[in-house]
Amino acid sequence: MRITVACPDALRVDANNLAMVLAFGPPDELTYGALNWTDANGNLYAAASFEAGPEFLGAAQSALARPAWDVEPYTISMAAAGRAQAALVLWNGEDDMPQAMPAALTAIAGMGGLAALAAMGLMRVAP
Repeated sequence: MRITVACPDALRVDANNLAMVLAFGPPDELTYGALNWTDANGNLYAAASFEAGPEFLGAAQSALARPAWDVEPYTISMAAAGRAQAALVLWNGEDDMPQAMPAALTAIAGMGGLAALAAMGLMRVAP
């Protein structure tokens, strides 16, 4: 299933820590990079769109555990990952489509990446 996430500038560090917990390892620290998206108020967002199995959604909403690969000195800040998880707004397919917000990590599952970003009210930043 495709999952598309809009990450506001202020949450990028926290969201990248969460990405490392939920995904494969240190390279996932670069998941939310360039601020290529904006909302109608001019707030900037990084975005990621990826394929994930059904277990990903459960893991994203469950108690976080440090991955076995992250040994001392730790790469992941579990506190930062927890803050990102607390800011996660995941569309369940039934309620109104969530709009990207500067204080939320907004995720839509089951929709193409560009369509999901548009549905969140985001537009690509002009180069």
